[in-house]
Amino acid sequence: MDFLTQLLQNKILLCAIAGWCVAQILKTFIHLLFTRKFVAERLIGSGGMPSSHSATVCALCAAACYIYGPSSFEFSISLVLAIIVMYDAMGVRRETGIQAKVLNEMLEVFADMGSDMPAEDKLKEFVGHTPLQVLMGAILGIIIAIIMCNVL
Repeated sequence: MDFLTQLLQNKILLCAIAGWCVAQILKTFIHLLFTRKFVAERLIGSGGMPSSHSATVCALCAAACYIYGPSSFEFSISLVLAIIVMYDAMGVRRETGIQAKVLNEMLEVFADMGSDMPAEDKLKEFVGHTPLQVLMGAILGIIIAIIMCNVL
């Protein structure tokens, strides 16, 4: 039980988890507002506004900075991780989503032309993030970490 108790008292971990949870709930709510459809997959899926990846790593990074200071190795490691994750979300993962959308459109055209290609599930288009989605996730994560570090 000591391990579980220590884990649940880890402010940095709790901030990161809270960042992810709040971003996923907001993402689902925003998707609902714009599409008027509740999509449960948005609660755990990637892509969309705000970036839960950015919220998670920025909450982690901000909490590490708050607790250990900006000259600590904990902050340095979390900052480098945050930069990599956010860069990847806007780069490779975003391009993957754009390519999936093009391929899905091509499959629809082929199906309309009477092609006997096997009917596969559509490729997932919500994969990466726009720079605005990443920025909003980052701001959300930092705010959550500041609040939680001052409350817990």
